[in-house]
Amino acid sequence: MTAKDVDVLLVGGGVMSATLGMLLKQLDPNMTITLVERLDHVAHESTDGWNNAGTGHAGYCELNYTPESDDGNITINRALSINANFEVTLQFWSYLVEQKILPAPSKFINPTAHQSFVWGEKDVAFLRKRHELLSAHHLFAEMQYSESAEQLAEWMPLVMQQRQDGQPVAATRVEHGSDVDFGSLTRNMVSHLTTQDNFDLHLSHAVKSLRKGKNGRWRVIVKDEQSGEEKTFSAGFVFLGAGGGSLPLLQKSNIEESQGYGGFPVSGQWLVCKKPEIVQQHHSKVYGKAPVGAPPMSVPHLDTRIINGKPALLFGPFAGFTTKFLKKGSVFDLFSSVKPYNVAPMMAVGRDNMDLTRYLISESFQSHSNRVASLRNFFPDAKEEDWTLQNAGMRVQIIKKDAKGHGKLEFGTEIVAAKDGSLAALLGASPGASTAVQAMIDVLERCFSGRMATPQWQARMKELVPSYGQSLVDDAELLRTVRERTLTTLELRRD
Repeated sequence: MTAKDVDVLLVGGGVMSATLGMLLKQLDPNMTITLVERLDHVAHESTDGWNNAGTGHAGYCELNYTPESDDGNITINRALSINANFEVTLQFWSYLVEQKILPAPSKFINPTAHQSFVWGEKDVAFLRKRHELLSAHHLFAEMQYSESAEQLAEWMPLVMQQRQDGQPVAATRVEHGSDVDFGSLTRNMVSHLTTQDNFDLHLSHAVKSLRKGKNGRWRVIVKDEQSGEEKTFSAGFVFLGAGGGSLPLLQKSNIEESQGYGGFPVSGQWLVCKKPEIVQQHHSKVYGKAPVGAPPMSVPHLDTRIINGKPALLFGPFAGFTTKFLKKGSVFDLFSSVKPYNVAPMMAVGRDNMDLTRYLISESFQSHSNRVASLRNFFPDAKEEDWTLQNAGMRVQIIKKDAKGHGKLEFGTEIVAAKDGSLAALLGASPGASTAVQAMIDVLERCFSGRMATPQWQARMKELVPSYGQSLVDDAELLRTVRERTLTTLELRRD
């Protein structure tokens, strides 16, 4: 079978592949790039707004990014890193908006305050200390804090309605937060890419095999799911950005770096309200603390969401147990991912996380009444008939060997790349989409290191992301300049 030569093969039509394709086309318009997607549309798995992506994770309100140790110490390093990474993402989007590559910002991003809310003396003390630590850093200098019920009623009226008098409460607020419709963003980026020379999009095409040839190129066979026809590509570089489907594809590659990795799938569900009279009363994202035993990505939050231009309120997510790696995947995904090299880490994680497994299974069998009862911690006046249950996407948490060779469960994202830079895969979940640009820059630096070091690509990267090569965590003046531009260009200033 004759193979079609391409410089880059992107697998998976989500925000990661779209972002990497866009970066590469901006750096080298002559590069030949092909994107293959298993479904008949792009951005219909985890990138879709109704599945997982959408918060615009910036570390402002997500309490799991600032963990508290048993001795009361709060670590803020991860929140600082995530916030700086999101600022990188905003810079690239600002460039694309300025160049008319992306549409008006309101088509994919909208100003939405980011707030944290807690109750009870212990959690109030935690939030107070968290605010003290974060607001002392320039990235979070504009974060407000209050324990006043009157102030909180202005910030989050639905949350404070019918709340018990005298109950200790506290909240933080960042005005310039955002709600991102990553589905719309991704579809707009891919739509632009399809207008460019040397870019091809193949929908309803699934990867059947990928093998490294003696010539250093990857021979990838994909099947047209509609016609049954098989096509072969010879690619200099392959990126596996297929969400939960990346792990099985990484295993097919047989690269040394894939050894030991496994996946722990978690499903999710949302309570959704679309009643205008309720939706219009809440204009923010309000995050609380996760219940004891819950996985970090199950931090409860009441979100304003604008998906495909239509506003709604989402509450959750309610996690659940599954063996699928994709929403439209197979119940055999988990079992087929077990290999001789990862069986020990996966068994160790299963043994050490029985409480988590029991929690996920119990969550799956919750009644609608019980879910609404959880919602009433954030919206005391919530009525069952105003909310419906909707399935979210799948998240596959990373299982890997620790320093002692045992298995551990990772809650985050990770890039796995072949040592010769010919293949890379993105594994994991949150913060995911929000840090897509920084993640794909990391891929470029690891897999296109020679070209990234050239004066031409260095200069171009500074045009795409002005802070490139510098630290927004360390440089307050750089952050001020960058944020001024992105908030203005993306219209994220609130009136």
